[in-house]
Amino acid sequence: MIVAGFGFRAAATVASLEEALHLARQGHDGHLSIACLATAADKAGTAAFRTLALRLDLPTCAIDSAALTAQPTPTRSSASRVARATGSVAEAAALAAAGHNARIVVARVISPDGMATCALAERNDP
Repeated sequence: MIVAGFGFRAAATVASLEEALHLARQGHDGHLSIACLATAADKAGTAAFRTLALRLDLPTCAIDSAALTAQPTPTRSSASRVARATGSVAEAAALAAAGHNARIVVARVISPDGMATCALAERNDP
């Protein structure tokens, strides 16, 4: 199961999120089937995030702050660390939603407008 995790600014548009997801999927030739979209709980209800989920016909997962901060992330953004106490909201959301034994398959990428990030995580079932 692949989860697309997102971090984004309040002014991010659907296009920002789509572009970040597109960048995250580059080089995988469509071999990554996304099962759900995840983000911080306080962002999950935003119009841009909900619209993206509707366009892609995917469920969403709202990750609470405790679950975000519990995830070790390969990226160590100082801005994200200050704002959310995690190295990457996108990576932490993807890992938390993918569940136990998840791993990052695509580290955080940033949309061209700098408004959104996306990372992909996969559950490693034993």
